[in-house]
Amino acid sequence: MELKQLEKIAKALGDINRLKILEDMAGNGGSIQCAQIINVLGLAQPSVSHHIKALTEAGLIEPEKEGRSYSYILNKALLKEYAKDIAAFAAK
Repeated sequence: MELKQLEKIAKALGDINRLKILEDMAGNGGSIQCAQIINVLGLAQPSVSHHIKALTEAGLIEPEKEGRSYSYILNKALLKEYAKDIAAFAAK
């Protein structure tokens, strides 16, 4: 993984609300509905959209349209690759 992508992921993971989203997704089989994110965080829609955008741009979650609403799928492969690459820094 390139350093620029590692940076983007690290920045996305650097916010407690985004970590809460990922934690809830992992606990729910790797997916979550947009409305559920609002309930989990207790934030207004614009704030939730901001966090979703950061996670999506980093590639950590992928949107899936269901009718008029969206659900999001956790990109487990990318998370595993990120963890492996970060662990490689400690091994050097």
